Amino acid sequence: MKKFSLILALVSSVTLVACGNGQKINAHNEKTAYKSVRMIKPRLQEELRVQYEMSFWMIRDEKKDEAEFLKTVDGKMPEEIIAMGKEIYEKRKAAGVAEYQEYKSWDDMMAKYDRDRMKQGKPKSDVKRDVSDPVKANDNINYQL
Repeated sequence: MKKFSLILALVSSVTLVACGNGQKINAHNEKTAYKSVRMIKPRLQEELRVQYEMSFWMIRDEKKDEAEFLKTVDGKMPEEIIAMGKEIYEKRKAAGVAEYQEYKSWDDMMAKYDRDRMKQGKPKSDVKRDVSDPVKANDNINYQL
């Protein structure tokens, strides 16, 4: 009985430690990094999802070298990724990058991306399947027996 309780305690502690990394990006390689981002995004508050996704891709655009990019994002929480995205935005805006000059602030840019998604018929949280696409709208088969 002592062995069972010891094993149960060990399994419980390992499970708790593993769950603590649920919001961190696992960037051991590019595939796991992208998978982590896809898994974390739906768990975020709706207003942070676009910021998180945009920040991640801004970091990817900034860090051309794959190893440097993976090192940069590995183990980062969503809040850290968003903060890094804001820094990149500020740096690019100060450098005079034309794409960023049309926005007054980070929040202004995020609001525009939110509006663009709404115009596309997608909620901020994204839709995995776009039923407005005629090709995808007919991918269900209903049999009448």
